Amino acid sequence: MNAPIKLSEHVYALPLEVQLGAGPALLHPALILDDAQGATLVDTGIPGQEGALLAALESLGLGWSDVKRIIITHHDLDHLGSLPAVVAASGAQVLTSAAETPYVQGDQPGQKSPPRDTWDSLPPQRREMLANPPKAPVTRALEDGEVLPIAGGVRVVFTPGHTAGHLSLYVQQDGVLITGDAMVSENGQLHGPAEAHTADMPEALRSVQKLAQLPAATVLTYHGGVVDKDAAIQLARVAADATI
Repeated sequence: MNAPIKLSEHVYALPLEVQLGAGPALLHPALILDDAQGATLVDTGIPGQEGALLAALESLGLGWSDVKRIIITHHDLDHLGSLPAVVAASGAQVLTSAAETPYVQGDQPGQKSPPRDTWDSLPPQRREMLANPPKAPVTRALEDGEVLPIAGGVRVVFTPGHTAGHLSLYVQQDGVLITGDAMVSENGQLHGPAEAHTADMPEALRSVQKLAQLPAATVLTYHGGVVDKDAAIQLARVAADATI
C-alpha cells in the first residue's frame, strides 16, 4: 500500500497502484477531512480498489463509516471503477455534476465508449465492462461555483472538456486545487490536459484558464500527483500556453 500524502490540514492524496495501457501507474484520489461533517472521498480508482482505499483510510485512523460523501469528478473507468463497492461499504452520498449524472448512474454508455456496433470485435472482458459499467445512484447534482460546507469551504469548479461534465474542486481554506483530469503533472511539473484522452480539447483549454484564476498553493492531479512548488506560477504558465 502507498501511504496517504498529507497536502494540507484537511486534504490527503491516496495513491493507488494500477496497471494501465502504458504499464504500472499511480492514481491519486483525494480525501477531504472535516471533524464535524465527516470525510469526503474524491474519485475511487479502477474496479476492485476498495480494499486499497480502506487500507489508506485505516492508516489515518478512519473506516468506511467515516466517509459521508463521494464526489466523482467524471465517469471515466479509472475514477468511477470502485464506486459501487465503496457506496455499498460506506453508505455515502454520491455527488457529481448534472452532465455526469447519467453516466455515473449507468443510464447512458460512457462518453468515450466505442460505438455499440463495434463491441462484438472487442475482448470479452471489455465487452462485459461496457455492457455492465460500474454505477451508483447520484444523491445530488453539484452546481458550478457552489461552496460545500466542509473543510472551511470546498468550491465546485466545472471544468468540462476532458468529459462533458468534468468538475474540479478548490479547498479554499487550504489553497488546494483538486483537478481530476482537467490537468496532469509529472515529477512536480504541471501540464495541461492530455489531448489523447480529452473529448473536447478547446473546451478543456478554457477550463485550464478558469482554474488558473484560483489562488492555489497546492495542486493535486489524478495522473501525476502533487504539485506544490510554485503551484500558482505553474498554473499561470500552463494557462498562458493553453491557446485555443
